[in-house]
Amino acid sequence: MTPANYSPVTERTVLDLTAIVGKSNVAVDMEKRIAYSYDEVPRFSWDREYIAEAVVFPETTEHVSAVLKYADRHRIPVTPRGAGTGLSGGAVPFAGGIVLSFEKMRRILELDKKNLTITVEPGVVTAEITKAARQEGLLYAGDPCSGDASFIGGNVAENAGGNKVVKYGTTGNSVLALEAVLPDGTVTWFGGKRRKDATGYDFAHLIVGSEGTLAVVTKIILKLLPLPGKVVDLLVPFPDVASAIDFAPRIQSEGKVIPSSIEFMDGKSIRLAERFLNTALPYDDAGAHLVIQLEGNDPNVLADDMERIGDLCLAHGALEVFVADNKTTSDKLWKARKCLAEAIMAFYPKYSLEDLVVPTSEIPKLMTETTRLCEKYSIEEANFGHVGDGNMHVNLLFPEERPDWHHIIDALLDELYDFTASIGGTLSGEHGIGLKRQKYMCRVMDDAQMELIRRVKLAFDPNEILNPGKMISCPGRGE
Repeated sequence: MTPANYSPVTERTVLDLTAIVGKSNVAVDMEKRIAYSYDEVPRFSWDREYIAEAVVFPETTEHVSAVLKYADRHRIPVTPRGAGTGLSGGAVPFAGGIVLSFEKMRRILELDKKNLTITVEPGVVTAEITKAARQEGLLYAGDPCSGDASFIGGNVAENAGGNKVVKYGTTGNSVLALEAVLPDGTVTWFGGKRRKDATGYDFAHLIVGSEGTLAVVTKIILKLLPLPGKVVDLLVPFPDVASAIDFAPRIQSEGKVIPSSIEFMDGKSIRLAERFLNTALPYDDAGAHLVIQLEGNDPNVLADDMERIGDLCLAHGALEVFVADNKTTSDKLWKARKCLAEAIMAFYPKYSLEDLVVPTSEIPKLMTETTRLCEKYSIEEANFGHVGDGNMHVNLLFPEERPDWHHIIDALLDELYDFTASIGGTLSGEHGIGLKRQKYMCRVMDDAQMELIRRVKLAFDPNEILNPGKMISCPGRGE
């Protein structure tokens, strides 16, 4: 159902869209509309159905511009969509209308070795960028766990983090420039191949993380780096969650090393990964594991770093230190870490995957409170995440169908988000707000910030056609 302040997609609309992008690039059959109306947030999470009225597959920037110009003129809502791997409902068409899917804009346009950049369209799978860079001896530092499936456009929209943030930062740290189509169809570039730019506002990084609410990105220029000559992964089991989390910051403060990754998996997560992959991992009865990735060009320096960090682990309670120094063992380790969200979806009928981020010193408090709340509401937990940067994926699990699911999860999240805010944390580190967390924004932002977000939204999108219903609502505008 289209809200009253928007126009519905009619037969005339479909004919007009077909004239813009071609018959093969417009779908209106119900099966496809449903398939393109949800991301990885399960449908049972929503209190009603959200279904697109049409799905459009642009092939060029010109297609995107013409569709948005048409939609803005007729006040038809448009929801941009990547691969659908999001975990916030960001690609869910809250107001119906058009879903704009970017799977046909999947070209790597240029790899510029002189300027160390790669220019891509939004539908390129993230892992393909990593592969293209690696073939030239270069590194694209973005490494979300969904990288084998997610599109780079979605990574930009959510400012995806991933496993290498502790050393290289989030997706936004790799973005140099964006070609963007504004809601009225205007095409513009923000940024360039420059490494520095103090000219005007930094619109490129305002668009990064804006969740498709301000503009539609059609080209992306990403920064590349030299590829490290050698990478070593350590799998380190600890007897309990507290000792693993307490040790993590010591890697940098006492070990004097900045790893590319410090990842955390509790015991429940390890056993879920084993079951999902049908494999065994060392010390699967341990309370928690850390995955520590070290990299460098000098084998002797790297060996010294590895030995120093290994000794430090054992001195602070680690049960063992396992070294993955070849592709086979490293792949096995990282498959276990990266499959965890899928494993939860496979084995639990009801779940809520959260994306909390707190100052790293406050992670122990967050883990303690999560356990207390799960015990209070009689549900299970499986926690993992990017302990090196404070971004913890708290996963709330219902082992059986329960009719009170919505009531329980709403009450638990009320308490969990309030506690997270009280220790200096916030709702999301990389998954975004979208539709899933929109109603909780007021828990972490004051009225002045909320009003600024509304003003920025309206400055870019005065008719509010672009991904409406996400992040925050504008009062009095039919949402």
